[in-house]
Amino acid sequence: MNSNITVLYVDDEPMNLRVFELNFKGKYNIITATSGEGGLQKLNVNKDISVVISDMKMPGMNGLEFVEEARKNYPDIAYFILTGFDISPEIYRALENNLIHKYFNKPFSSKEISSAIEEAIIRS
Repeated sequence: MNSNITVLYVDDEPMNLRVFELNFKGKYNIITATSGEGGLQKLNVNKDISVVISDMKMPGMNGLEFVEEARKNYPDIAYFILTGFDISPEIYRALENNLIHKYFNKPFSSKEISSAIEEAIIRS
């Protein structure tokens, strides 16, 4: 277990939050939020978060809007998007502009996400 890595996962679907937690709770310290606004609140009170993974399609603030907002106060965190859709022009631009490190498709691969987290932590 790499308990010194704290991951914030943001998704508006409770089932997705549970599946993510079950996949990674033995490996990382997992914190969850059900909205972009909730994610910003979690960042404000948990200074040890080093990785953020957000669903793309959420009511109110979408994943990239959340990441843009979070980056203003927390630029050193590694940000990722998880989406059930193909790469959109919006996600492509976020990758090109280094707003996010990578994006993952749902259903996600635990191995792919773990590798990306480890790689992002080593680079920071």
